[in-house]
Amino acid sequence: MLAAQRRDLLLERLVADGRVVAKDLATELGISEDSIRRDLRELAAAGLCQRVYGGALPISPAVADYSTRETVAVDSKTVVAGLAASLVRPGSAVILDGGTTARAVVAALPLTLEATVITHSPTIAAALVEHRGIEIFLIGGRVFRHSMVASGAAAVEAAQAVSADLFLLGVTGVHPEAGLTTGDADEAAMKRALSRRAAETYVLASAEKLGTASRFSVLPLHEVAGVVTDAPAGHRTVRELHGAGVPVIGPS
Repeated sequence: MLAAQRRDLLLERLVADGRVVAKDLATELGISEDSIRRDLRELAAAGLCQRVYGGALPISPAVADYSTRETVAVDSKTVVAGLAASLVRPGSAVILDGGTTARAVVAALPLTLEATVITHSPTIAAALVEHRGIEIFLIGGRVFRHSMVASGAAAVEAAQAVSADLFLLGVTGVHPEAGLTTGDADEAAMKRALSRRAAETYVLASAEKLGTASRFSVLPLHEVAGVVTDAPAGHRTVRELHGAGVPVIGPS
């Protein structure tokens, strides 16, 4: 089998199985693991997969820039946002992540809601201005333009001063094996810091993020209260999450 044919097969297996195990595929094809690893390196360099120990996972489409992501899976994000907004109780304190799904959550919150929203995203803070009953607490720091959020040491330190009932966490990948991931190390550290300041963390995960992975780990799945998604109950990753004991909030 030619190298180009192997790479096509690897991409097909990523779609069909949600993962590639280099050792297993090498045995199946009767070639060396080194050949499979070399193919995976080339696919990863082209942005077509995320390499992990022993193989590769599908790469998340949510690593695109902010303006591009505003036009991706808009309907899915609207469904996720509506489900997530129902978790916000009057009088509660909520940490709301940045990103386009979090922006949709703001739009789904009732204008009459009285609550406190803590965020490290200036775009989220600005979007909340019309919610007169919401007290807005903005965490500052170096702005990471990809998601329009503050990150870095100053932001992590500022996060230690807040406490909340709920954290609505945005990630780029949700995978039963890789857990919750994102594409930037500082952003991942900020998300972990915010999660530690909330009694419960729920993940905002539109369907295109399920079964995919990015480079940097945020949290293992067992550390969150649940995953909020628009994916149906029969979706492969939803079934795997249920099997791992991870609560999933989805459309009825």
